[in-house]
Amino acid sequence: MNTKVFRKALLWIVAMLFTAIGMAYAAPGDAFMGTWRLNEAKSKLPAGALKVSTIAYTTSSGNITCILAGTDGSGQPFQSSWTGKFDGKSYAVTNSSPGPTDMRSYRLISSHILSGTEIVGGKLADRGRLIVSEDGKSLTVTFYHTGADDPAGTRTTFYDKQ
Repeated sequence: MNTKVFRKALLWIVAMLFTAIGMAYAAPGDAFMGTWRLNEAKSKLPAGALKVSTIAYTTSSGNITCILAGTDGSGQPFQSSWTGKFDGKSYAVTNSSPGPTDMRSYRLISSHILSGTEIVGGKLADRGRLIVSEDGKSLTVTFYHTGADDPAGTRTTFYDKQ
């Protein structure tokens, strides 16, 4: 075999091997990690609705923590924390003030798309989709409220990566 051809083939194989190793070690959902701040100019929030001003995703010991902070319908500050995996299973939510959400689940659809649900009193209250832009600079969150107590129905909010 020609030495030049052999070297090129070997370099190509080594490059593909490193690419495969890098992809294997990339954590699922990496596009979501970090802090996201609400872009109020793009978001249409109905009066009296819960306003999530920041979303922060971190990862530690194989788990993902999501912290939401903002104001409730009456303008009072709140914080909500969830720790789990993007595996579609429900994990407990801790609220700083009496909050409605008991459990939350996220399922990774693709590297930039999550589907999520919120459980209140053992019943599905919200379902939605979170999409990180291909450039990783913006997050679109659309939730569909399934309960009769919220006339707003569908909410879409936009966030910018900090």
